[in-house]
Amino acid sequence: MGLTKITATITNLEKNKPGYECLFLVDTGSIDCLAPSDKLTEAGIVPEGIEIYELTDGSKVEYKYGFARISFFGHETVVQVIFASNEAEPILGVVALENTKIMVDPVSRTLKAIPTKHLK
Repeated sequence: MGLTKITATITNLEKNKPGYECLFLVDTGSIDCLAPSDKLTEAGIVPEGIEIYELTDGSKVEYKYGFARISFFGHETVVQVIFASNEAEPILGVVALENTKIMVDPVSRTLKAIPTKHLK
């Protein structure tokens, strides 16, 4: 399967500063969203804590995280976002997808709206 990317905007919770808009890699294997630290700081998002994350190679790293609004595909939700290196490719994690009832179609590699959320 190829890569799926979508334009998304991350803003602080109060929306009192311009957001950070760019092309995000949609990664259903990632729980949280991730963006360059400098862009998150410019958008007024502040670190709230530190979490240990496991990378695809199995190594573990500590990253700061904060909370932000993320808008994409005509939807908006609040997510935990990782403060990554300034060179990092932004990632849209699965929590953002699930919160907005969006799924990735594995055949077309496009995003599709789900009509309802599952509670079971």
